[in-house]
Amino acid sequence: MSKPFRIAVFASGSGSNFQAIADAVKAGKLDVRIELLVCDRPQALVVERANNAGVPVHTFRPKEYPSREAYELDILEILRSKHIDLVVLAGYMRILTPVLVDAYWGRMINVHPSLLPSFPGLHAVRQALEHGVKLTGITVHLVDGGLDSGPILAQRALEIRQDDTEASLSERIHPLEHELLPQVIQQIATGQIDLDHITNLKPKDGIQS
Repeated sequence: MSKPFRIAVFASGSGSNFQAIADAVKAGKLDVRIELLVCDRPQALVVERANNAGVPVHTFRPKEYPSREAYELDILEILRSKHIDLVVLAGYMRILTPVLVDAYWGRMINVHPSLLPSFPGLHAVRQALEHGVKLTGITVHLVDGGLDSGPILAQRALEIRQDDTEASLSERIHPLEHELLPQVIQQIATGQIDLDHITNLKPKDGIQS
């Protein structure tokens, strides 16, 4: 019997992407075990979602630590104790340090609401609207320590409407995230996406912010 593919999800807010992953697991569309939710906001809705899904939760308050590295060392110890195969950043709003990035290089992915390399960083939907582009979308990529600069694993495009606002466009982007992120996780878990091959092609410190 093969061992389960273990993932940890990092999120800071409502957790709609976490819920999409949990729902895909429950529906048998995603053959992984969610071993942990990591959240930097103990009162966030995603914590309630994880509790309802029976997923263990690690919450913390960054201000209670002397540095980012300090709380990431705590998180790293937990990840290793649970033998996590893949870290999934799903709306996690904190800057990562080399403590986690180096430890999980090639085994950490992020979902970003733009067609990278366009509009990295914060407020990607707003950036797309301000630049007047006709097409945006989402990207799932490896985390390499730069600003949304890691190797791209998958993308989905979405046409921007003339009457779109930041709120309306964000609302239309979310379903794409909820569909694509679980699919990419499944492809990684089953070997359809070979992360070892991809990481061998691109050095970790290739493109930095």
